[in-house]
Amino acid sequence: MKHVTVAETTFMDGANSNSTAKPRGRPLHQMLVSFSAAYFAGALVTDLVYWQTPDVLWERFSIWLITAGLIVAGLAVVAYVIDLAGGRQITAPAWPRAIGYVLAVVLALVNAFVHSRDGYTAVVPTGLMLSGLVVIVLILTAWAGMALANRQRVGA
Repeated sequence: MKHVTVAETTFMDGANSNSTAKPRGRPLHQMLVSFSAAYFAGALVTDLVYWQTPDVLWERFSIWLITAGLIVAGLAVVAYVIDLAGGRQITAPAWPRAIGYVLAVVLALVNAFVHSRDGYTAVVPTGLMLSGLVVIVLILTAWAGMALANRQRVGA
């Protein structure tokens, strides 16, 4: 068995303790937006299953997925504000994606209220159409954001 002896200890006195490390990878809010979009897409899938097999379990799955998507969307907004306040580089153009994401979240919130009603009519047809609309808005927003980013990259 070997023993280690500490021969000397140095303390930094008056040195700048701020880290100079640069964060890498994608900003946290972008990852959270992806998770909320996955929850909303999952709600569409469970709504489609509920439409075909009217088992209440699938309706409950839908409302839980919509609720989880809304919670993660709220966390994404908080992370976005933190990224902006911290001076983190946000990929441009952010406004078209932000507007589309806000529209999808508002539609998902309305969808949560529709799903909170009792019975088959809580999901079919209104909840199913709202779930589909949320997914369509998210897909169009992602497509527009990628197209604008590619145009900016080619123009630069």
